[in-house]
Amino acid sequence: MKRTFLLISLFTFSLSYAQDIPNVILKNLENESVSIQKLANSNNIKVFSFWATWCVPCINELDAIADVYEEWQDETNVELIAISTDDARTKNRVIPLVNGKDWEYQILIDDNQDLKRALNINVLPYIMVVKNGEIVHARTGYTPGSEDELYEVVKENAQL
Repeated sequence: MKRTFLLISLFTFSLSYAQDIPNVILKNLENESVSIQKLANSNNIKVFSFWATWCVPCINELDAIADVYEEWQDETNVELIAISTDDARTKNRVIPLVNGKDWEYQILIDDNQDLKRALNINVLPYIMVVKNGEIVHARTGYTPGSEDELYEVVKENAQL
């Protein structure tokens, strides 16, 4: 009986802990420090998109969202933060790739993959919708049209 209670308690703790945004500092493209917790705890909806330069579905998703991002912002005040998980071998590709794109996102670099590990992210692309510092939606992978489903989640949470 005690073992069952202990397992339930640990499971509940794990679920609660998984909802927290870790206190990780990343760098932006200007090499300035940015607090993920500070970003996540603002009043408006944040979409964190974890991507890499070698991940074709990641880039396709960010391109698809770029086409409608201004409308999303006008309607919901959402902010998308694109977090590159490129490691030491590929992080030099991030700035040239971003410069060639029409992305109006804040770009952060998680080159040590501290945030990726803290959130237990194993598959890219990984999308996380955050409201008031709490993860309200997360998904992996991308297929054309997934951005429409993501926008429905953003709109739903912007109205709450």
